[in-house]
Amino acid sequence: MENRGHADERPEAPVGVRAIAAFSGGLDSMLAAVHVHRLGVPVTLLHVQHLFSADEGGRARIRASAAHAGLPLRIVDASAEHLEVIRHPRHGYGRGMNPCIDCRIFMLKVASRVMEEEDAQFVITGEVLGQRPKSQHLRALAQAAEESGLGDRLLRPLSANLLPDTLPVKEGWLRKEDLLSIQGRSRERQLALAVKYGITDYPQPAGGCVLIEPTYAARVRDAFAHDGPKNVGVDAFRLMKIGRHFRMSDHAVAIVGRDRGENEMLERFGVGRIRIDPIDVMGPTTLVDGAPTGEDVRLAAALAARYADHGDRPTIRMKVVEGTGGRTIDVAPLRSDDPRIARWRIG
Repeated sequence: MENRGHADERPEAPVGVRAIAAFSGGLDSMLAAVHVHRLGVPVTLLHVQHLFSADEGGRARIRASAAHAGLPLRIVDASAEHLEVIRHPRHGYGRGMNPCIDCRIFMLKVASRVMEEEDAQFVITGEVLGQRPKSQHLRALAQAAEESGLGDRLLRPLSANLLPDTLPVKEGWLRKEDLLSIQGRSRERQLALAVKYGITDYPQPAGGCVLIEPTYAARVRDAFAHDGPKNVGVDAFRLMKIGRHFRMSDHAVAIVGRDRGENEMLERFGVGRIRIDPIDVMGPTTLVDGAPTGEDVRLAAALAARYADHGDRPTIRMKVVEGTGGRTIDVAPLRSDDPRIARWRIG
């Protein structure tokens, strides 16, 4: 991405006025920030890390995007706060386990805090009226502004001329005619604006929040039902993205890796959990989470053996690692048509 503008092309900045721009890494948030910056207001990008944020590679791309745009960047890790939003959403869940309204308000509350810390005067987002019909209609946008505490210190420059005037316009920090009137799901105007600003490197719109995905949502519901929301921590949410999940009993879940990459990830989550590995054949790493009984572990080992390359052997040796100790057990792999497998599977 390249920002081809020069400081002398911008209007004179209002004295002492600065803005914080919520920055997801996507095109809309970058356009909103760059547009206001070009109107003469110094802008700092804010990327809020949450439970489902990108890994270090993704954060590196965020930093590169900010550097190419010539805008300072602040990254804030708010994962612990986000966990509470997922556990106890005031406005409830959507069609999955996605508390979209609460998540948006949460992000804006973090931005409001950073605005005060940075002695800025308002917050920018890349929201577009009507782009997401359920969360970006007029009432939802107004609700998020009010409940986040930002009120009219929240500016959505891409759709500002279709929305009530906010403080930057009322105070004359920005002219209304310099703001935009984009609405709806078409990306045509954003793409044209990206060309105008020389923004060429940006991700395509993502498929949506992982909490909407039926399998992931089913795993969250299962954990909340059996363990209680307050006992489902950050690692549990991350583990829900990996492998096949099976509810062995009210107190135990088996997570079976599907490939080498997932096996390696499961090994990293092994502390505090029971790990099962095949000894004589190729097969998955399996974790047993919760408070499993000996029977839960034996069944989990037989389940893991079902996914190993056992060549129809009647039994397979499996290593069971718990804490600093390990033991070996011989188990008969479950048959692929064993009805318990479908009954145990989560999602």
